Amino acid sequence: MIRGEIWWAKLPSPRGSEPGKTRPVLIIQADSFNRSAINTVICAVITSNTNLAASPGNILLEKSESGLDKTSVINFSQIITLDKSYFTEMVSMLSKPMI
Repeated sequence: MIRGEIWWAKLPSPRGSEPGKTRPVLIIQADSFNRSAINTVICAVITSNTNLAASPGNILLEKSESGLDKTSVINFSQIITLDKSYFTEMVSMLSKPMI
């Protein structure tokens, strides 16, 4: 796993406003940690709810930029730490300007 990659992750059952279900996430953790024996990864949740693009800090992600089926939003108000066992499939790597 490398910072800037988008992965599908099977998230645990949500509580309250937490994200849940299988969804794409963006790896934002530093690569030095990604290469270490630490088995968790810090991610930003990605949603297809494009209305969230207007929220401060969120980034609209065109499907051509992400490899996803829909235009999406990187939701930086939903930063999560996941065990590596939750990751199911690598989707793509964002371009350097996007990272």
